[in-house]
Amino acid sequence: MSDYDIVIVGFGPTGGTLANLLALSGISTCIIEREESLYNLPRAVHFDDEVMRVFQTIGIAKTLRKHLIINRGTRFIDENGQILLDWPRPRKITINGWNASYRFHQPDLERILRRKLRNKNFIEVFKNAELQNITEQGSNVKTTFKNLKNGTSTTLISKYVVGCDGAHSSTRKLMNVSMESLGFKQTWIVIDMLMNSKERSLPDRTIQYCNLERPMTYCRNVGRRRRWEFAVLPEENPQDFLLPQAIWSYLERWISPTEANLERQASYTFKSEVAKTWRKGRLLLAGDSAHLMPPFMGQGMCAGIRDASNLAWKLSFCVLNGHSEKLLESYQSERCSNVVEYIKTSSYMGDFINTLGSFQVSNTVFKKKDGTAEMKSIEPKLGFGLGNLRDPLRGKKFPNINLADGSSFDQYFAVRPIILTNINIEKSEADFENLVICTKENPELDSILKKHSVNALLIRPDRYIMASLPINRSDDERSFSYKKYDLLRFINSNKLR
Repeated sequence: MSDYDIVIVGFGPTGGTLANLLALSGISTCIIEREESLYNLPRAVHFDDEVMRVFQTIGIAKTLRKHLIINRGTRFIDENGQILLDWPRPRKITINGWNASYRFHQPDLERILRRKLRNKNFIEVFKNAELQNITEQGSNVKTTFKNLKNGTSTTLISKYVVGCDGAHSSTRKLMNVSMESLGFKQTWIVIDMLMNSKERSLPDRTIQYCNLERPMTYCRNVGRRRRWEFAVLPEENPQDFLLPQAIWSYLERWISPTEANLERQASYTFKSEVAKTWRKGRLLLAGDSAHLMPPFMGQGMCAGIRDASNLAWKLSFCVLNGHSEKLLESYQSERCSNVVEYIKTSSYMGDFINTLGSFQVSNTVFKKKDGTAEMKSIEPKLGFGLGNLRDPLRGKKFPNINLADGSSFDQYFAVRPIILTNINIEKSEADFENLVICTKENPELDSILKKHSVNALLIRPDRYIMASLPINRSDDERSFSYKKYDLLRFINSNKLR
């Protein structure tokens, strides 16, 4: 038996990101991975600026950037090539400090995540490891797995277990948790090609071909990689479309066998599902183990990375300061409504492709003056959880800004939230459990307080605003001691316990 703080089941992007975030706090972690080596073929191909900010926190953004291209957006067109709906992705830097959308090759990301964990003596990885059983025993969890090479069993003792083991999660099954369908279910064929030359004239962005008979998708991916996806009709056998002859016949309008090599072909059933519970005691689910969505927004992996970002600092706090029901209860309540918004929008886009572009004008889709339609990216807030729901800033993302010395505000990643305030206060005046930054010494931060008319902000380690202290109407007339009293009360009322 070996003791760890956290056991993670699954070493894909979600599990790898969670392990790296926990490592920032020195949390001893064991990762159980069924495969011997990472899967070296394409799967996920997109992530956004919020996810890139998490990678920056881990410390892999600079390395990862060499393997990315900026995504130019998506167009929905009809059979005649007419644009039905445009979803442009601007190249400008967002509040998260990065471009809005990137294309990548999943094996590159997984390799970089794993490399970052090397040489950390408090991280251990077991490969060829098949999860057999999980049993919660008081303040610990007993996890047993089998070595698929020699058949031996190993037992681990940890404070928590997180299942990041995908759509067919063994962790979820052992937790006896079922999935709830949100309505979308359709089988598609996914074809990944490696072009012989980057010069081949193909679209420079994602194209959704809206077609009542057979909708399909084209993706411009990293380097010479290109992807085509098309729907399988209910009466058809998906296996018939996986034969090379059938694939080349279908793609002949775009490319010939002399122009590209077939890298991967697979049949997927795209679903919209959410686990009914993401936590049972000290057992938790993240990523595809907790939710599945159609790929039309490219948000499946992103949702798992957001799970890891939300969960990592809460688990770290529990390990370092004792178990907190309040923190762990907030995980699903904050994340579920956020991910459901992405699932619903992604399903809506799938319906749009299947119905030849019938759309509803909304906050996301709007008509332009020329009669064409355009789509904006959604930015769902956190669901209810930590903080006061009546606080208008609660659950909003705090911007990634550069300070006067050239450093990034995100360098202050911590297990506990960060307090930004324009009120000078000594640490000896209160039992601080947070890092307190006086914004008067940082003009960039002070301008944010002024913009929102607040004297203080409580920023969570995942960069969401947890609470704000509004400026009192009579602040100009009030003494410093009264302002300090307000700040101390604000700090005490937002303690994590």
